[in-house]
Amino acid sequence: MRILHLVHQYPPQYIGGTELYTQTLARHQAMSGHCVSIVSPAPLDNKQTVNENEELGVRIFRIPLKPRTRTQVFFQSFRQQRLNTSFQQILDQEKPEIVHIQHLMGIPMTVVDYLEDTRTPFVVTLHDYWYVCANAQLLTNTDQKICSGPNTRFTNCAACALARAGWSKWEWLAPALAPLLYYRDRRLHKILDLAQSIIVPTNFVYNTFAEMGAPVKKIRTIRHGLDLPRDSVHKVRKMRDMRGFRPPLHIGYIGGINWQKGIHVLIDAVNRLPVDQVKLTIYGNLSSFPDYVSELRRRCHHPNILLAGPVSREQIWTALASFDVLVLPTLWFETSSLVLDEAFAVKVPVVASRIGVMIEKIKDNINGRLFPVGDIDALTRLLSDLINQPDVLQQWQEGIPEVYRIEEHVRDIEKVYQEAVDAV
Repeated sequence: MRILHLVHQYPPQYIGGTELYTQTLARHQAMSGHCVSIVSPAPLDNKQTVNENEELGVRIFRIPLKPRTRTQVFFQSFRQQRLNTSFQQILDQEKPEIVHIQHLMGIPMTVVDYLEDTRTPFVVTLHDYWYVCANAQLLTNTDQKICSGPNTRFTNCAACALARAGWSKWEWLAPALAPLLYYRDRRLHKILDLAQSIIVPTNFVYNTFAEMGAPVKKIRTIRHGLDLPRDSVHKVRKMRDMRGFRPPLHIGYIGGINWQKGIHVLIDAVNRLPVDQVKLTIYGNLSSFPDYVSELRRRCHHPNILLAGPVSREQIWTALASFDVLVLPTLWFETSSLVLDEAFAVKVPVVASRIGVMIEKIKDNINGRLFPVGDIDALTRLLSDLINQPDVLQQWQEGIPEVYRIEEHVRDIEKVYQEAVDAV
């Protein structure tokens, strides 16, 4: 099958959950014998033509654009002639049987009009909440609270967009901006209506989009599959078994270093724990949000807290295996949490906020624990109990289910593709 993935950004310029998922899925599809290509904007010299190369059997088309501000990304979701023209040319060249839209942020919605005009079937994966929230996270820029979606006049979305652009003092412009947010909402709902299938990674995401008017008959829940290097996973599991659980309790975090991940909650809790009984290692990019990282450094009073920077894909299994417990103190509605699945793959129990998909994936006191969102006292008590009763960790370890592998995921996605192609 000829498959084309469309994504808003791609490695090596950008590395995140959506980008890594797209890369992994495409490579495994190519290994399965499919003809696979990926199209993405890239911050390259604006005078260059489309940058085309092959990476592990996948053809990558990077459309060069100058670096864009958040405001430019927002407005170019409506119109960006170079992206639109380049995509049409690539589509005509590649002639895919199916297009898989991974993310459209900053890509003009008119590319979908061309798919409709050429009767090219497409499916959409919802990696976040961008189709119903311009902020993509259902987390407001005005007061950093969970949002239930647009109000009837979209003035809350307009105020949030102004805050994201740094124009909070201009909030009086919200009623004038609201029609644009309403138009955006209608256009994106139309795209979901036109898609042959809509893929979501968890039941929580399914329910959230269903409540906000997405066409539920088209939504398919397919978990993200893990690309597990069998030898590495076997070795780290064996290493964990040999080490066992002994002091100090090694708490770990791997993921984005930004406010909504709640890392400050974890640091504040660890600060209250005995110096000789616990250590905390935090892995993640320390350069994306420097102001927040500076705040975290100021909060670190415990001598055994380490901000270790990013960890490579090759090293992530060893890093996870070094933890006695992974803590995910998120403050927002995660859509899947790949690192949680990766922790389970090497039998590391997880403690997380009682919110969204965490409730779906963690069975409380069976393979981990849940605590109230942002509750430093509750997290402190929970971690203190683990110091005093480390045997609980082994009980949780035994309750961790087997993970869903990328090979299974590829087969399930292929079924969705075939149904989409057959329906045209």
